[in-house]
Amino acid sequence: MASTTPTVPDAQGLRALYINCTLNKSPAMSHTQGLIDRSAAIMTAAGVSVDQFRAVDHDIATGVHPDMTEHGWASDEWPQLLERVLAADILVIAGPIWLGDNSSVTRRVIERLYSHSGELNEHGQYDYYGRVGGALLTGNEDGIKHCSMNILYSLQHIGYVIPPQADAGWIGEVGPGPSYLDEGSGGPENDFTNRNTTFMTHNLMHLAAMLRAAGGIPAEGNRVDEWEAGPTPDSTNPEYR
Repeated sequence: MASTTPTVPDAQGLRALYINCTLNKSPAMSHTQGLIDRSAAIMTAAGVSVDQFRAVDHDIATGVHPDMTEHGWASDEWPQLLERVLAADILVIAGPIWLGDNSSVTRRVIERLYSHSGELNEHGQYDYYGRVGGALLTGNEDGIKHCSMNILYSLQHIGYVIPPQADAGWIGEVGPGPSYLDEGSGGPENDFTNRNTTFMTHNLMHLAAMLRAAGGIPAEGNRVDEWEAGPTPDSTNPEYR
């Protein structure tokens, strides 16, 4: 009997970007960076070109416009950083959990991603279409699922495609205690975190490779310049009621 195992798509040549939304400027230690490094190593081994930066190291203005210097800010590095976002097939938003929620830096990055969401690609779709998104979280309380839901919803809303198991994270025991990279935390050795990080990383690569092979998301029905409401459901049909 022929094997029914799907062919593994080739990730060679894909590009991934990790945005670390830690509150710690370089070169201070970032626990989130430790989890990024594990995922990025898997990407690199598969032939993916990996780019990354800490958002807090850059002068990113607050706002939801592409260039905030046109809206009262003296400086804004986001337009240059956006070029790195748009060069990537895969985007991973990574950050810490504070008070059970995403960091302020994470929120700022998502707002600035949103500022570009109305731009179109060559197919007349929103420009983020055909790209793949994921999330990594670290903390020492609770909130991985809550924070991941926020990040992944935001990414899919602006056009990113989200694969299965698109998030991973590590949190220690409830209350004050060691963080991911602290000695004795158990974070880097945690099987659950390592499994989910591995699944997430491979699923991001698989989906990005599949989209590349397919030429992206088909433009049928989602072109902004050719949008139609489509047929109206027949309200007299009993099945409709």
